[in-house]
Amino acid sequence: MSDDTDARGPRKFGRRTMLRGAALSAATPLLPGTLPTAAAAPAVRRAAPAAGAATFRWLGTAGWRIDVSGRTVLFDPYVTRFPTGLFTGAFDRATRLCTDEAAVRERVGRPELVLVSHSHWDHLADVPYIAASTGARVVGTETTYHLLVALGVDPAQISVVKGGEVLDFDGIVVEVVASLHSRNKQRAYFAPGRLAGPPPARPETIGDLPEGDTLAYQVTAGDGGPSAFLMGASDFGERAARGLRPDLAMVAVPTSASTHRYVPRLLAALGDPDVVVPVHWDDFERPLDLPPRTDPSADLDAFAAQVRREAPATRVVVPDYRTLYGADMRPVS
Repeated sequence: MSDDTDARGPRKFGRRTMLRGAALSAATPLLPGTLPTAAAAPAVRRAAPAAGAATFRWLGTAGWRIDVSGRTVLFDPYVTRFPTGLFTGAFDRATRLCTDEAAVRERVGRPELVLVSHSHWDHLADVPYIAASTGARVVGTETTYHLLVALGVDPAQISVVKGGEVLDFDGIVVEVVASLHSRNKQRAYFAPGRLAGPPPARPETIGDLPEGDTLAYQVTAGDGGPSAFLMGASDFGERAARGLRPDLAMVAVPTSASTHRYVPRLLAALGDPDVVVPVHWDDFERPLDLPPRTDPSADLDAFAAQVRREAPATRVVVPDYRTLYGADMRPVS
């Protein structure tokens, strides 16, 4: 979830060209545009991924749908986007969990794999329905496991990971990366803690879902596809991320400066990815059938400028809910 929840106080269950949003404001939708190509690019380090090898669709917040040769992988799929008061100054941690089943079915397809970064509601709330209705395997922390089982998911569908695992799902390779949750201006975050056993009762509210440690994932989409680094929160373990060298990096935009030199340290650890895609900057209580609107506490312009300054040969793509992207994060017609 957004890392300033504590400070702000539902419906049912040629690469390396800078791109950015046109007008970055809380009231204006964001659409990809272009900025001039950096003058001095470093030597090419790897071949560009084949444009038809995979497709990517942003599900808002940190969520992604990745399709590879008819197979679907989801990351942090939160589609329901029910109101909690977070963006109106009336945040209520007693907001009841719910899922808009029709909206979820419309957007997630028939996934075979669901990757979960951590257990806050804006990452986990729709996962129980997706797992139960599709039979997809869920990968996540021990806390995610206990919460999902309490919410009715078959334990046999869940793979518990800690970070460091490299899992081969019949050609789709998932590297699990130990990571960290972002912090607000008080260097704290919503609902910390983890579960080593079942929760005392079935979770009913967003406050019943503790963070439970945070993971990132690097997904390599088949032999000809790209490698994509997927983040669910705007912090990371520098040593765990070092050397991953993804083609694409879906990077959570920070809403505070609590993490020291977040952008330069992350880009250096990842080896200056070919493409950086900002995520978790949108108002995730606004329906997905409306254009994205920025979280007022997330400075998307400043983030893009900092990436450009630190890695001038990296292309920045500001995603849109309605756009399907290819393996190079260019729109697919």
